[in-house]
Amino acid sequence: MTETTPNHTQTVKGWAARDSSGKITPFVFKRRRNGAEDVTIKIFYCGMCHTDLHNARNDWGLTTYPVVPGHEITGVIINVGNNVTEFKLGDKVGVGCLAASCLKCEMCQANEENYCDDIQLTYGGIYWDGSITYGGYSTMIVSHKRFVVKMPENLPLDAAAPLLCAGITMFSPMKQNGMLDQPGKRLGIVGLGGLGHIGVKLGKAFGLHVTVISTSSSKEDEARRRLGADDFIISTNIDQMEAARKSLDFIIDTVSAQHPLGPLLELLKVGGTMVLVGVAEKPLPLPSFPLLFGRRKVVGSLIGGMKETQEMMDLCGKHNITCDIETVKPEGINEAMERLAKNDVRYRFVIDIASSSSNGVL
Repeated sequence: MTETTPNHTQTVKGWAARDSSGKITPFVFKRRRNGAEDVTIKIFYCGMCHTDLHNARNDWGLTTYPVVPGHEITGVIINVGNNVTEFKLGDKVGVGCLAASCLKCEMCQANEENYCDDIQLTYGGIYWDGSITYGGYSTMIVSHKRFVVKMPENLPLDAAAPLLCAGITMFSPMKQNGMLDQPGKRLGIVGLGGLGHIGVKLGKAFGLHVTVISTSSSKEDEARRRLGADDFIISTNIDQMEAARKSLDFIIDTVSAQHPLGPLLELLKVGGTMVLVGVAEKPLPLPSFPLLFGRRKVVGSLIGGMKETQEMMDLCGKHNITCDIETVKPEGINEAMERLAKNDVRYRFVIDIASSSSNGVL
């Protein structure tokens, strides 16, 4: 199947879902010409996020088909617009979740484009020219310069790709809640998956005492020995939870499945903060007593703005932080999707787009 869009002249090979079965198949479509403030990127790698799975299967009822997923994109610039001075041909760059915003509102002016009311996502959004955006399960992408970040030279483009979503999702709440400049403070991370394992690495890099909180006892050895977590709590173990009561300054909850917040709140010290970053399909029950009797706070966080994303990427380069990944070729996307649905990956799938027979523009 071939899709055409008026004024879009670059023919690109990609991989798309066409219905709620979520099956990903080859898809040829058009991208816009490189504008004066755009860069064109030959995609080398694209991470696979749970959001891709939900959108491919229309789990949230918001998908417009065909959908080309992918918002953890790394590659090399092959075209630069006349008004672009920040990037040059051959630069290693990344594109995350954002494709556009209004650029004028209070949030955009504060470099927090992720909270703009007119935010448009890398796939499934409506771009400034009225076209639907297509993501990184493709060989090439055209991006406005504001929504591109430079990749540190020392980080491999495959293992760094998930930082464009998972990395900034964990970094932003750490920065916004004062965790980066308080070494020795105690951070709990709920869930040891694609988000959680990066949270452990970031927390340790910034000198925090990191505790992993999980329902799976089988993850303890990996959390401690390979990722460097200081402590491990099994959330279903009443004795362990009681022993850790009022021991944490912060908690970042990465779990998207339904789960009780009350027992987790009891782990916070008086005045502690819990940050929710997991996207639960149903509202989570929030008991008032742990809040009232502990002056505790529950806040949410959604990725980060572009300035913050670049800061995160630079710090990951400085501390040599990457994601633990398993690479798959484009023809293995559907198998990886099935495994992703079962959380059968340590800890992120990354598609080797460059292994495709196509070389970008067709």
